Amino acid sequence: MTISEIQDLIKFIAKSGVTEVEIEKQDFKITIKADPGKRRSMPEMQPAPVAIPMAPAPVALPIPTAAPVTPAPAAAPAEDNEARFVTIKSPMIGTFYRKPAPDKPYFVEVGASIQKGSVLCVIEAMKLFNEIESEFAGKVVKILVEDNSPVEYDQPLFLIDPA
Repeated sequence: MTISEIQDLIKFIAKSGVTEVEIEKQDFKITIKADPGKRRSMPEMQPAPVAIPMAPAPVALPIPTAAPVTPAPAAAPAEDNEARFVTIKSPMIGTFYRKPAPDKPYFVEVGASIQKGSVLCVIEAMKLFNEIESEFAGKVVKILVEDNSPVEYDQPLFLIDPA
């Protein structure tokens, strides 16, 4: 089996809800087990009825005639900024590393310009180190995961401003 076939198998298992898969061929044997505890849903709970006290009848108060206040749309430009960024997500479950070895420099830093095919990080899965490459050129805006942290399939890793 190739690395990409193993990665596809891991993705399939993550999506399907299967808890264990074992494949055995002449030259190798692979067993993939998912943690069944993570897949359990919470039991449905129904809220107990609550007695709500009756409020006294409302009293009419005079309404001030001041000029209406309109909220400032400060959050809108930030959302528009975020919308133009592209999120690079983890293609697999594993451990996220920002550098190729403990004594080496990081692959990328915030503000770094990257090209298509640039290595952004490494994800270790089943003792295999998989380089995650950029699919386009741009600039690294934000690194969303700490070095040496576990990551899930489809978890956001980087925000990139495409060039």
